[in-house]
Amino acid sequence: MDQPRLTCCLTFDFDAMSVWIGSYRSSNPSEISRGEFGAVAIPRILDLLQRRSILATFCIPGHTALAWPDLVRAIHDGGHEIAHHGWVHENPADFDEAGERRNLERGFEALDKACGVRPVGYRSPAWDFSERTADLLEEFGFLYDSSLMGDDFTPYYMRTGDKAPATEPYEFGAHLDVVELPVTWGLDDFPYFELDSTGGGLKPAFHVEEIWRQEFTWAHAHVPGGIYNLTMHPQVIGRGHRLMMLERLIDFFCEHDDVAFDTLAGYASRWARCNPLADWITGGSLHARGPLRERQTST
Repeated sequence: MDQPRLTCCLTFDFDAMSVWIGSYRSSNPSEISRGEFGAVAIPRILDLLQRRSILATFCIPGHTALAWPDLVRAIHDGGHEIAHHGWVHENPADFDEAGERRNLERGFEALDKACGVRPVGYRSPAWDFSERTADLLEEFGFLYDSSLMGDDFTPYYMRTGDKAPATEPYEFGAHLDVVELPVTWGLDDFPYFELDSTGGGLKPAFHVEEIWRQEFTWAHAHVPGGIYNLTMHPQVIGRGHRLMMLERLIDFFCEHDDVAFDTLAGYASRWARCNPLADWITGGSLHARGPLRERQTST
C-alpha cells in the first residue's frame, strides 16, 4: 500500500485547565483560567478544519473530557480522532505502576463517558514517560504512541527495557508492536507562544510560521512516505492571529505535490500494514536495534 509522499497530521492537545493543574501544579484561579480559553478556541478550530475538509487528531485528558463533554462530542461528531492524553496532564514518572495504570484507566473511562470512544493512540502529557509506560501501552492495546523524539519525520516501533547507566554503554531493549509517531518541541506551539515561569513564549507568529514551513519543505524533499506531525494546543493556537497563521500554513502545505492530511491513527494504520514489525526489524531499519518482542495477548 503506497503512502503519500508526505502526510501532514494536524494534532491538537485539548488540555484545558488540566495542564495548569497537572503539569504546573497550580491552584491559582488566574493561571487555571488560561486553560478555559481552550474551550473558546475549539469551535474556531473545528470551523477551520471543516472549511478545509481536514480530519485532525485531538489528544484529550480525561479531566478535560469530563469538564467539557459537549465539546468532546462535537470533536468526535466532526469525524476527528480522539487520542488518550492522560488523566489530568500528569507526568507518568511521578506515579508507581498502580498509579500510572489507574491514570490510563481514568482517561479511558472519561472519554468513553463523554463520547463513547476508546482511543487507539496515546500522547503522554508533556511527552514524559516512566520506565513502565511503553509496556503499559502495549498491555492496553494501543496502536501507536506520539510522545517520543527518536526521529523527526520517520515512524518507528517503540522499545522497552533500554538501559542508560552513566558509567556503562547504552543498552537497547526489546521492540514492541506499538508504532511511534515522533514529535519535537520545534513543531509544538506551546514553547513558542505560551508565557510561563521560564519567561519564554509570545513569539511573533511569522517567526514560527517560517520555522514550520522550512521543516515541512525539508521533510517533503527528503523523507518520502514520512509524517509531518504538528502539535498544537487550542488555548495557544486559537488566538486570532495564530489561526490565520495556521490557515496560511495549510495553504502552503497544499501547494506541494502528493501531500495528504490524515489523523495519527489513519497514518499509523497504513504505516504498520506496510511495515510489519518482523519485516521492519529484518529489513535493517535504523531504529531496529533490539530483539523482537512478541505482543503479549491475554487468553
